[in-house]
Order: sequence, then C-alpha cells, then structure tokens
Amino acid sequence: MRPMVGALCLSLFLPAGVAAADRVDTRSGPVVGTTEADGLRVYKGIPFAAAPVGALRWQPPQPVTKWTEPRPATAFGAQCMQRRVYADMVFRATGTSEDCLFLNVWTLAKSDGDRLPVLVYFYGGGFSAGDGSEPRYDGAAMARSGIVALTVNYRLGVFGFMAHPELTKESPRHASGNYGLLDQAAALAWVRDNIAAFGGDPRRVTIAGESAGSISVSVLMASPLSRDLIAGAIGESGAAINPTFEPVSLAVAETSGVKFATAAKADSLAALRAMPADAVLAVQGGPRFPIAIDGYLLPKSVAEIFKSGDQAHVPLLAGWNSAESGPAGLFGRGGGGDPTPEGYAKAVRARFSTNADKVDEILKLYPGATADEVNESATALASDLFIAFSTWKWIDLHAHTGGKPTYRYYYARPRPAMNPGKGTQGPAHGAAHSAEIEYAMGNLDGNDVYAWTPDDRKVSETMFGYFSNFVKTGDPNGNKLPTWSAVGKGDDVMHIDVDTRAQPDKARERYLLLDKIYGAPAAAPLMR
Repeated sequence: MRPMVGALCLSLFLPAGVAAADRVDTRSGPVVGTTEADGLRVYKGIPFAAAPVGALRWQPPQPVTKWTEPRPATAFGAQCMQRRVYADMVFRATGTSEDCLFLNVWTLAKSDGDRLPVLVYFYGGGFSAGDGSEPRYDGAAMARSGIVALTVNYRLGVFGFMAHPELTKESPRHASGNYGLLDQAAALAWVRDNIAAFGGDPRRVTIAGESAGSISVSVLMASPLSRDLIAGAIGESGAAINPTFEPVSLAVAETSGVKFATAAKADSLAALRAMPADAVLAVQGGPRFPIAIDGYLLPKSVAEIFKSGDQAHVPLLAGWNSAESGPAGLFGRGGGGDPTPEGYAKAVRARFSTNADKVDEILKLYPGATADEVNESATALASDLFIAFSTWKWIDLHAHTGGKPTYRYYYARPRPAMNPGKGTQGPAHGAAHSAEIEYAMGNLDGNDVYAWTPDDRKVSETMFGYFSNFVKTGDPNGNKLPTWSAVGKGDDVMHIDVDTRAQPDKARERYLLLDKIYGAPAAAPLMR
C-alpha cells in the first residue's frame, strides 16, 4: 500500500467509486479494493490459485495466471460448487462456480510496513457447504481491532475431496483427494508471499475455523505442507480425530471415488472431467467424501501426528459448545427413541453395541435416572460423540506434545429469541453447534435473525476480546478479561457465558472413557 504513481491514469480503468489509492501490488498482479470512512480497506474476490476447471478439476491448486492491469477487488468471488443444505448460511457472493478459489482481506494498516498480526478464517459446513462471504465470518471487526483478517474459499464435496485410483496414478506424488484442504494450504502460502503488502506480518499468522473449518485447522497444523506457515491456531468445535471425520487410508478413500464414478456412469477420469459441474453436483449425494491419509498432505492420521509431536508447535485456543447436538442425536432424528430412563439406557446400549463391556460405565458417567438427567446426559453424550470429544482429544494431545500454551473453552450462551418474522425456535437448552461464531468474530449486527440483548453483547465483547488478544499475542489474556490459564495450570477451562469464569475440567473422566472406545480409527458419523 505504497503511495500510488500515475493515479489519474489508473483511475481510467477502474469502476466508479474505486480509488487508485486503494491499490495493492500482489505477486500475481495489482488489486484495487475500497476504503471505508474510518480507513478500513476491504479487498474481495482475490484469486489465490488458478480456476480448478477442465484438466485442473481434481488437481492440487495451481498458480494463478498473472495480470498487469489493476484488478478490481470489490465483490466477493463465486461460491464453490455446493447445494443449499444449511438454512443458517447467508451468502453475499453471487452464484456457484468451479472457478471459486478466492480470498478476502480486511485491513486497517496504513502502509505495507505496519506488520500487523494476521487471522485467516476457514468456514464450516461439513466440507459440503459454506463460503468466505458469509456475514458471520466478516473480518471488519477483527481488522478494526488491529488485525489483518482474511476469509478463504476452498473446494467442497466431490470437487474438493474425491480420491480415485486414476487420480492417484496420474499424480506425481501418487496421492489424490484432499483438494479442498490443499486449497487452504495454498491460501496460506499466498498469505506468506503477499500479506505484507496489505500491512500484515507473514510471521504472525493465526488460522481459525468452526466445525469443518476447525477440523481443517487441526489438519493444517498436522500437515507438513502448512505447519510451518502458521504462528497460532483457533479451533471452534471439531478436529479430524475419531469419531469426527477421522482420515481414512488412501485405498479406502479411493473406493468412494470409484462408487461415485459408477453412479455418474463415467467409465474414465476423462469422462468425469468432461461432465458439466452441475451434473457432477447432481450425482454427488450419498456418503460424504472422506479426508485421506494420502502421503502428501497427511503422511499419517492427525491423531498420530499430534501424539508424536510432529504438528506445528504453536499456541492453540480451542473448545466446543454446551449443546453441539440435542437428545435427538442419540435417540434418532426420526423421533423413534423413547426419552425415558428406560429408553435412554436402551439407546445407549444400541449405540455402543460393539462395546457392550463399557455400557455400564457410560451410564454411570452419563446418568439417566430421571427425565431431567436423560435430557442432560443425552445432550452431553450426543454432543461428545458428534464433535466435542474429538475437540477435547485434539486439545489434550497438543497440550502434551505441542510445546506451547494450549487454551480450552466451553461455550454455553444460548442464542436469544428470534426477531419477529424471522422464524420460530423451541426453548434453548444450551449453545447449539455454530452458535458462537458471531460472538467470537464481533459480528452480532451482521445477523438480523436474532434479537440480541445486552447480555449477548457482553458475551460477544468477552469472546471477541479473547480471540483478538490470542491472534495478537498467542495468549487470550488481557484487557481486564477474566484470567484464562493454559491447560494443565489450575482452573483451565474457560466457561464462556454472561458470567464468564475459569473452571476445573469436570468432564475429563468422560473423555478418558471415550478415548478407550475411539482410540482406533472407525467410520466417521455425519458432521457439520
């Protein structure tokens, strides 16, 4: 963001309202964003890799073709190919496309010498949906706190995760699948090479994400392709550790691709690549495509890498919500289960039929003698099996082998009532999956569905404070927030709610039991 030369000439090529003074020279070419009244610069839709179309479909991201004329960066790039599967997702980008590898930058830096800390945020959506344009991930609030903030698009579903024997054969690394995660690693390489031009410090990059984004953070910390590109990590609900999206062997991942090709009636990789993107998406359906231990992005499982201490040795802040899943997650979403003490015990025995010797211990740690206990324990157990246990295991492993402070939170603030005309919801029994995002990113005002209260704003101020402090220093403490101890040091779980406070780990016995059950890889359940 150096002073411009020839601004009058450049302005002839730019849309109305876009000033040449907003130009930044990236290694691929100049981009021109917009500046708000308070000096916040916003750059949308910057390509960080070539469009993965044609022969580049199901290939690792390739370098973008360079350009010389100033490129307007004033609109979000297209969403990656996906179906609309989650009602709470709001996109500011227009339309879907395979040509979707764009990122967005928010910065308050006044020059390329400011060297501000950097936050790179990866969206959730079960690796099947999501987009960097969603208002809940908007980087403006983080940028106004003194951080250069980015959101990143990455390929999804069959486009982002299909492995196939023909893809493995054509690869010089004998690897296939994981393209969405390779997109994320490519975006981090782009940040390393370009973020200084936006006033960011490439040596102070914190990666963050929720759900699939959090799972991605655990993978990026573990991968030799990306672990040296980050200085800190934030995970909100999820890690690629059994039973949540545990990576599978490449051979197992390839079987999903073969089944897809059969369903698509395509007898070759060439035929698959010749299919229109919409036709590919129409066939996708069925089981989701797994993360693969491909020997390139992942040489071993994430759990094995963290256990051996081969992950990025950086500070980690991670946690989960109090109601990641409701009782239906245990009894079945069809309502077939019976939420009585007897029905609860039956559901637990059915769920752990292959671990019958552990059922009595599970019922002791997740008791269900009364209706209230059934509701509370069914919520806790369903949440743990869905995503909380994997997050706990990730935190626990990193605290033992990461060599840097690890901070754990438990988020308990339920969403408030909906605004009139925005829908209805039943009584909140805790913080649902994804409920914390707007609070953590300082984006309550970007979501008009809920009637935010002063208590909600208090919670957001606290959580945003912790997150922004962590991005800046690797430590969430400061600004008169309640003191947060690293894991292993006193009351080491930060209970985030209206009355935010540090507490001892009350659930460790539960998770040690689940660790005995899920210590070996197994098929991962559906996740968000």
